[in-house]
Amino acid sequence: MEGASTLDSRTSWRAAWITLGILSISYGSPLLIVVGMKPMQEALGTDRSVLALAGSLVWVGTGAGGIFMGWLADRIGVRLTVVIGACMMAGGLALSSLGSIWALYIGHGLMIGLFGNGGVYPPLLIYVSRWFERRRGAAIALISSGQYVAGVAWPALFERGITHIGWQAVMLAYAVVVLVVILPATLALRPAPAAQPAPVRPAAAPGAAAPAADRVAGLHPNVAQALICLAGFCCCIPMSVPSAHLVAFCGDIGIKPTHGAAMLSVLLGSAFIARQAWGALADRIGGLRTVMVGSACQAVAIACFLLTQDEVGLFAISAAFGLGFSGIIPSYAVTIRDLFPSSQASWRIPLTLFTAMSGMAFGSWFAGALYDHFGYYAPAFGISVAFNLANLTIVGFLVLRIYGTGMGRRRAVWSTVS
Repeated sequence: MEGASTLDSRTSWRAAWITLGILSISYGSPLLIVVGMKPMQEALGTDRSVLALAGSLVWVGTGAGGIFMGWLADRIGVRLTVVIGACMMAGGLALSSLGSIWALYIGHGLMIGLFGNGGVYPPLLIYVSRWFERRRGAAIALISSGQYVAGVAWPALFERGITHIGWQAVMLAYAVVVLVVILPATLALRPAPAAQPAPVRPAAAPGAAAPAADRVAGLHPNVAQALICLAGFCCCIPMSVPSAHLVAFCGDIGIKPTHGAAMLSVLLGSAFIARQAWGALADRIGGLRTVMVGSACQAVAIACFLLTQDEVGLFAISAAFGLGFSGIIPSYAVTIRDLFPSSQASWRIPLTLFTAMSGMAFGSWFAGALYDHFGYYAPAFGISVAFNLANLTIVGFLVLRIYGTGMGRRRAVWSTVS
């Protein structure tokens, strides 16, 4: 077992950087549908919501698979879990390239999502969180930026590949990339420091607040967990609409596909840059308050998509949206580690990710369904604002319960020793 001196060490950061490289490849897989939505819709002769559902299944599968695969990683090791995930991801891309709707659903939902990214992202997130204590927020922000590195690197290449050789050939080629890059990288993953059980806490004095192990925000721990999960679901609906539909939205209003792909890269590139700042903020003010600030920024940005269809304006709004939403999901993981013992991370973090990614899935599909009904995206952006406000209400309630009563300081003390 790694000693306590290993935490926040050079070895810890090495594990984080290797994880970032793996996630930068794995998160390229769901971007193929985002970039190729219009040509795939034309080739398959189907509704946009049908393709949006395939992309949504990746998010649901990743969240659901993470619950099981996070448990499995504690028993067989994160290295083998990631190997399984990479092989399933490559197989899902190959199956999806056959051109059948059902092959697309099984390939994306079951193979790329449930056993693919589900075996890669949640286990690696737990893995890295156990390497850090003081800099946990910064480390989780770094590795979660793999989604944005993928978003900067791959959309333009995918768009050109789809134009020249077709989306099916691009899927097959990317399946090879997944295997060639991720499998060797797993050899560099060292065992993480073992999760420590929560210490025995002293009995509370008469009239004092209950210890952190017994109450969170003055609530039963599982009630607090449920509220965090609900908040994650609500905030990820608006998060998913530009992420999944921006390129198609640009095409609908006359913006060139290459410019739409570039706009997606700008959104995710600005998210990558900002995520490091969000991670540092989470280390200073805590995960939950960082969620609240990020969600407020996201609400403003998503509302701005209703104000213009000018290309320059949309580039600016996309950049602002990336700056705002990028810190939210990692901060939920930091929140769980702030409020609950390390030994519970292997199920609480994947459960939180599952509900958040279910929100991503629902938002992506629902935006496509609204587009099919109305013929434009304004209703989807409007509904997104409403869900974002619901998220702010829930998170604000928890922040007031924890920090407004002075319990935040006690929570931080317990989290450092658990």
